[in-house]
Amino acid sequence: MNTNLNLAIIASIRAGEAIMEVYSGPFDIELKGDESPLTEADKKANDVINSFLTQTDIPIISEENKQVSYDERQNWNRCWIVDPLDGTKEFIKRNGEFTVNIALVENGNPVMGVIFVPVSRTLYFNDPETEQSYRMVVPEGISNEFTPDGAEGIHYSAKADQKIRVVGSRSHLNKDTQDFIDSLGGTEQVEIVSKGSSLKFCLVAEGQADVYPRFAPTMEWDTAAGQAICQSAGVEVIDQNTDRPLQYNKANLLNPYFKVGAIQ
Repeated sequence: MNTNLNLAIIASIRAGEAIMEVYSGPFDIELKGDESPLTEADKKANDVINSFLTQTDIPIISEENKQVSYDERQNWNRCWIVDPLDGTKEFIKRNGEFTVNIALVENGNPVMGVIFVPVSRTLYFNDPETEQSYRMVVPEGISNEFTPDGAEGIHYSAKADQKIRVVGSRSHLNKDTQDFIDSLGGTEQVEIVSKGSSLKFCLVAEGQADVYPRFAPTMEWDTAAGQAICQSAGVEVIDQNTDRPLQYNKANLLNPYFKVGAIQ
């Protein structure tokens, strides 16, 4: 297995384990400058991930790291993009729908992504060498040399003769999203599938949903890992402004509106 992929997978699992230590008991909640929540789990997971990824010579963009100016970042051909705890609101609600996201970006394109679900220990990843995406449940007590025993390949496939399955966020369903659903035929033709965090990408990648429209703000660390996994599973993540795949390490780390759907 690719060394960077092994490192990212182990980092995500160890971060997930640190998150679960906090999740199992009471925890405090802070508010960041943008009023989004922050917990001890976010911080601990970020520290764990940094301890692994700093072993490489690849710079890191993380939601919980101090942001580097674009004057410096624009010279990065490769970088890690990390969300140590995606779905903090879901974490606070204790519904299990939160993830660890780690992506490797090359020249603006996410080429490798890892998403780990701490509660179920489900791992999603894509392997640039095989150009395929995988899912598995990670056993307890694994070493730092990851072996993907039991990993199954995932790939989007449409379900015949049924409603279009549209992924909607548990926290975001605005007028633009509703208008898009209506354009597909409304409730007569559409089934809404609710899910939190980057699990929305995974649902489409593994064929449990057909399209994920995101017409609300997200940041690069929310989407990079999911996009890498989707792209290796026959699914595109398309910028609504350019009609091209979302790009990363931009001057502004805020994403445009986008749509996740199968490659035609």
